Amino acid sequence: MQTSSASRVEDVDGAAEVPVSILVVSYNTREETLECLASVVEATQGTAYELIVVDNDSTDGSADAIEEQFPAIQLLRSPQNVGFGAANNLAAQHARGRRLLLLNPDTLVRVDAVTRIVRFADEHPDARLWGGRTIALDGSLNIGSCWGAPTLWSTFCRAVGLSSVFPRVEAFHREALGDWQRDSVREVDIVAGCFLLIDRGLWNDLGGFHPDFFMYGEDIDLSLRAGRLGARPLICPEAEIVHLCGVSERVRSAKLVRLFTARAQLYRKFWNPTAAWLGVRLIELRVLTRIAGTALLAPLRARSRSSLSEWLQVWRERATWRRAFRTTKRYERFDPGAWAGDRVRGTSA
Repeated sequence: MQTSSASRVEDVDGAAEVPVSILVVSYNTREETLECLASVVEATQGTAYELIVVDNDSTDGSADAIEEQFPAIQLLRSPQNVGFGAANNLAAQHARGRRLLLLNPDTLVRVDAVTRIVRFADEHPDARLWGGRTIALDGSLNIGSCWGAPTLWSTFCRAVGLSSVFPRVEAFHREALGDWQRDSVREVDIVAGCFLLIDRGLWNDLGGFHPDFFMYGEDIDLSLRAGRLGARPLICPEAEIVHLCGVSERVRSAKLVRLFTARAQLYRKFWNPTAAWLGVRLIELRVLTRIAGTALLAPLRARSRSSLSEWLQVWRERATWRRAFRTTKRYERFDPGAWAGDRVRGTSA
């Protein structure tokens, strides 16, 4: 592991604790990462911070560009792509912040967003985990800053398309929290890892992200485990960022396979065995319903033909999430925080 330069800190001595450490993981997102870092520096004036970037062995010159344009940032060069969760765990080991702020490289921080979420955390310390509001480039809401916990019902609604037919009805789209615009303070089950502030003590108690998750699902796992330790995640609507979403993984079928694999792992970890088994079957029903739907439209629309090809590819790779489900260990009769190797703490859901 190679480290370059010092931390980006405002008005704080290099040896002192800082209010917040901002952690960014980069993987072949050179331009997006540079824009993200520039937005942090330009938009964060009201609080002292340090900025730590882990580059996951990018091949697009990301690390060199970051080092050249932001020499004061602490840059950690990973010799391989260790995934989102492990890279954040690495960054946290080098952080001096009283709190950690996880930030995706495909985001743009709006003015005072960091200051506002840190101040909000000071005002609501019992939450221990906080999120903000994410928007698209055009200013429209991006709902992905937070979610409700997945349930067997929500998984069924997704599988048969009820969540798509009634996207604003929370009963059918509970994970998306219905029509809530993320414009009010609200307790949530899950704060997305694209913009997640967490107490350092809670992070340490949880052991950071679980190594079972390479990409996707780690923030759900972290948030649910945090809830078991008494955290009550809150959303600060005044802390707003732009989220461009998924620029490091542009092949849709590959992304879906990763998402479904993470879901299978989450079901296995948190649900009872029967519910978990049904959850995986519902993932597969979801894929089959999408194949059927796109097949019906394929003769009429070129876009549907492309989607059909992607969904068929996802179906062909279903062994990936089945294998992950079989090999994942449940959180049962353990403590949700101090896993080490195969030891994971928690109680079964």
